[in-house]
Amino acid sequence: MDAYVFLKVLWWLLLGVLLMGLAIMVGMDMGVGALMRFVGKTDGERREALNIVGPHWDGNQVWFILGGGAIFAAFPSLYATSFSVFYIVMILLLFSMIMRPVAFEYRSKVPTEKWRATWDWVFLISGALPMIIYGAAIGNILEGVGFHFGWDGQYYQTESFIWYLLNPFAILSGVLALSMAIYQGSAMLMIRGVDPIYSRAKKIGSVAGVLSAILFVVGGIWISAKTGYVLHDADPSMPANISAAQNVTREAGAWLNNYHSAPILWLVPLIGILAMLAGSFAMRAQKAGLAWWLGAISWISILGTVGISMFPFLMPSSDNPAQSITVWNGTGSQYNLIWMTIFTAIFVPTILAYTTWCFNVMRGKVKAPAASDDHAY
Repeated sequence: MDAYVFLKVLWWLLLGVLLMGLAIMVGMDMGVGALMRFVGKTDGERREALNIVGPHWDGNQVWFILGGGAIFAAFPSLYATSFSVFYIVMILLLFSMIMRPVAFEYRSKVPTEKWRATWDWVFLISGALPMIIYGAAIGNILEGVGFHFGWDGQYYQTESFIWYLLNPFAILSGVLALSMAIYQGSAMLMIRGVDPIYSRAKKIGSVAGVLSAILFVVGGIWISAKTGYVLHDADPSMPANISAAQNVTREAGAWLNNYHSAPILWLVPLIGILAMLAGSFAMRAQKAGLAWWLGAISWISILGTVGISMFPFLMPSSDNPAQSITVWNGTGSQYNLIWMTIFTAIFVPTILAYTTWCFNVMRGKVKAPAASDDHAY
């Protein structure tokens, strides 16, 4: 394998790792936000839930920045096209995520029920909406996206963003992502919370784990009947040029071709289904730490399943399949990928070490803060 091809595949894997980190860490915080009104019946209980994720939520946002940065630097064509195609959706995502830190800072500043209840709704929306968008975007990409390029490389979009949000498969994918976030958030509430939050989170999380497994299976059956994309006679070492001709066809059930070629890959979705079900039982058995790790494995399996199904596609075009963005034509230059790899080898382990240290230092149970505690959320 030549060095450029190796770097392309490496960055496809690293992009997957970053998206998994985002789903696990950011999804956990979003899940707590979406659950807060349901696990906390009083103001004190809701403040307890906030302070469980309070020390970490802003640090976990690093995964969101890393994912966007990796797409921008390593896959410039994918970045430019996807952020244009999903422009309105991105605005909704950013607006909800902007409101989230505001809610953290202002929710407990005024001791009135109406004020705090309003911000609690902001937490629910800013927790649920980003995860629905995250899952729906992946579902849309699996279906193929309505874009093509002109002779001069100009991008053209031919489908309304409303279709991206409202088509049935995208909705199922979004609900799956939200269900997994609720599961992961419930596990964190159990790890650091006390009763009655602990018991309520256990009940909700165990249901979310089973629901996630069901949605994942339904999505797999659904995608097996959908039309996928096949790249023929590919040149992995081709230069990064989205205008270069590719031989791409659309075929029913094509997203399962990689699994048929290497049957051992079926272990990836199977492990995910088993992890979701086992995580639900772990919650019921009050093994919150084990449930959290099984949730992480489930996320890795879900995104790994999508990645394997689509490889080498990054964003297939339903308008002109030959202009689909793939790992082979959508990455940056070899020089760019070399430097990106060097920086990643330095900073990603640093981020992992720092995150581990933070969670270790701030471990332990969190109780509802006193009304006079100005250092708590």
